[in-house]
Amino acid sequence: MRVATVIDPSERHGWVDLREVWAYRDLFYFLVWRDIKTRYAQSVLGIGWAIIQPLFSMVVFTVVFGNMAKISSDGVPYAIFSFAALVPWTYFSGALTSAGGSLLTARGIITKVYFPRIIVPLVAVVAKLWDFGIALLILFGLMAYFGFVPTAQALLLPAITLLMILTVAGVGMWLTALALQYRDIQYSLGFGVQLLMYASPVVYPVSMVPERFRVLYNLNPMAGVIEAFRSVLLGTNPIPWDALAIGAGMALLLALSGGAYFMSMERRFADVV
Repeated sequence: MRVATVIDPSERHGWVDLREVWAYRDLFYFLVWRDIKTRYAQSVLGIGWAIIQPLFSMVVFTVVFGNMAKISSDGVPYAIFSFAALVPWTYFSGALTSAGGSLLTARGIITKVYFPRIIVPLVAVVAKLWDFGIALLILFGLMAYFGFVPTAQALLLPAITLLMILTVAGVGMWLTALALQYRDIQYSLGFGVQLLMYASPVVYPVSMVPERFRVLYNLNPMAGVIEAFRSVLLGTNPIPWDALAIGAGMALLLALSGGAYFMSMERRFADVV
């Protein structure tokens, strides 16, 4: 007598099942490690790309915005002013771009085996932390070169980094799910990220934003993250608690709504990928 086992999908209520994600943690670790290894495979410079991108951007921004446009840098050298912003921004843009097309990239495994699909965009978010860590070490080196000594405020850096990760995860889950239905999302993602950079204080200080627009401006969580990076590491301005509070609320909203939307669309992924 044969016994048939039928595996039914679990009921989805629009929320991420953290216990299920934890049960597949070994797969998550493997995919993160694979992403890091394949990124630099058969590359002449290898890990050097994690250093070159923010450094070259810093040089261009310093020449164009610092020397030619004479944009204020809050009393510190423009080179380190811009690099302190490029460290979180490069992570944000890179992780968001990778997460946006991650389900399409992983179509082979998605259509063959079951695992929590939400792992796929989260892998892109976590794997990019490797590049972020390398760029952060370069930033500490530049701080030493320019004579900046970290203060006790630097202890807030892990909390600010968590806010940055939460923001990327929330937006990434939204874009990943939307990109499967609307391929235009993936095509326009690079352009959208480029525009968003100018809506964040990467090449200019927050002090240039008119006071009446500050609340609206701070709805972009990366605005508070970037300004906080400069504040705790360079001491350019007091820590922007108001911007961080608004940004944290917005990041949490993006993460909860992004996770709910992703889970509601999960059943269709294998059909449309």
